[in-house]
Amino acid sequence: MEPTHLSPAAHQRLTEELTWRSGARRMEISEWIERAREHGDIRENADFDAAKNEQGLNEARVRQLDQLLKEAIVVEAGDGDTVAPGTLVEIRMDADTDSTTYLVGSIEERNDTYEVLSTSSPLGQALVGKAPGEVVTYQGPKRTFEVEIVSVRAL
Repeated sequence: MEPTHLSPAAHQRLTEELTWRSGARRMEISEWIERAREHGDIRENADFDAAKNEQGLNEARVRQLDQLLKEAIVVEAGDGDTVAPGTLVEIRMDADTDSTTYLVGSIEERNDTYEVLSTSSPLGQALVGKAPGEVVTYQGPKRTFEVEIVSVRAL
């Protein structure tokens, strides 16, 4: 698996989530399970089932975060000269008049303002290392696209 590029802020946020999920959240769920057991027969106990389901989801996320953080590469925001993880890239598709701005990086970088463009996607791979003004092509599922890089800036 390819390492995930994370900004320092995303790395910190995910580290805090892992700490919470493997500490306080585990305790909350454990207490929830104990309270649900007190209600009697666990075979027909919806509260117990919900607590066990939540426990499974939490443990899956703990494993995911643990693996992701072990392999993550923390990157500082680029200088804005070229497209790199942690930069904002404004692109124009196929000589369209409208442009779209993306945050380049991992899905874990999700942001309320910008959509994330993965560096492992065909478009992301075509853009990384390129500068404003360059036109790149990439192969989509059904055809080849031309993309103009309008601007690159640090987040």
